[in-house]
Amino acid sequence: MTSAEGISGMDSTVAAAAGDSSRPWQTLSSGFERARSREDSLDRLVEWPAQRALLGDVTGLTILDAGCGNGAKIAQLADEGAAASVGVDISGGFIAPPAGVELIEGDLSDLAAVPGLAGRRFDRILFLQSFGYAADGVEALRTAREMLTEDGFILLTRTQPVRYAIERAEENGTSLGEEYFATESFDYKHRNWNDHVTLTKKPYTMSGLLNTFSAAGLWIETAVEPQMPADAAERYPHKQAVMNKFLGILMFKLRPIPAP
Repeated sequence: MTSAEGISGMDSTVAAAAGDSSRPWQTLSSGFERARSREDSLDRLVEWPAQRALLGDVTGLTILDAGCGNGAKIAQLADEGAAASVGVDISGGFIAPPAGVELIEGDLSDLAAVPGLAGRRFDRILFLQSFGYAADGVEALRTAREMLTEDGFILLTRTQPVRYAIERAEENGTSLGEEYFATESFDYKHRNWNDHVTLTKKPYTMSGLLNTFSAAGLWIETAVEPQMPADAAERYPHKQAVMNKFLGILMFKLRPIPAP
């Protein structure tokens, strides 16, 4: 993970690949884990159930979670039957890993350089809201693609880019279109995690994100925009209001493009 500062003026494909500033993540990560553990966390209510459904049965599968946070999700997958799995995160603030799970401090920008990963293959590789921290998204995905088994796939999730455009338009008094197609880096604070930590983010568009997948030699087998279940929306109307305004997240099951 590296800073995205000083990379303005690039085309949409490269801009989508450029990573967010990640040095503050080592401070922000604990706030993220606290936020996702809350009863009304959108990760618990929407994201993780949808991610889990896309993964399907993991019995006997090897899994690499790139940007695993404290490792709780890869640990749950191990409890559900995944084998010889690994979580990688730059923060290093890990839980005690269960049997069959390795948690490694490392940079998801170059997974092949992470200690202990060279030459290994995985049935599933996860970028769960972590892809934006890659220094070069295309290269990160190319590396991940080469680490897949023959029938493996990448599960990647990203925040709907309209969300950031809406926030910036409200803050700057500009239009949605101006902010959605902007190319300049911007400062961003996760107010629900830790509003004392500022990240530098690079805007991205849907077309840029899709072009990044293609440039990395991947095709989209499935795309999902999960919504909150009706019972959860009734219990937590304030969270449904967030989903209604910001549209939630995007999830992609990505497979290597077959060789000619």
